[in-house]
Amino acid sequence: MAETNFVRYFGRATGRVQGVGFRMFVQNHASELGLTGWVRNMDDGSVTMELQGDPHKIDKLSVEIREGNYFIKVKTLDFNPIEVVPDEKRFVIRY
Repeated sequence: MAETNFVRYFGRATGRVQGVGFRMFVQNHASELGLTGWVRNMDDGSVTMELQGDPHKIDKLSVEIREGNYFIKVKTLDFNPIEVVPDEKRFVIRY
C-alpha cells in the first residue's frame, strides 16, 4: 500500500458495539472497500480501530458503521488522523 493518497485514522466507537458482531461487521465492510487496518474490543466497552486507504472509502465505511444494523447501535464514533503504515495488506480483528 504505497499509495500516496492513502490516509489512516485511529477511531473509537461507543454504544452497543460489543457482543453484537461489530468487529466482524467492520472487518467485512472494510475488506469489501479494500481498506486495511484492525479493530479491537476494549475493556471499557468501546471498540477501537485503525482504518487505512482511500479517504472516500473510509468516509463510506464511517457512514456504514454509524448506521450499524439491528444489533449494532453506535452512540459515538470519533476519528483522528495518524501516520500511514506502509505495506499493510489486510484488515484484521485484534484480540
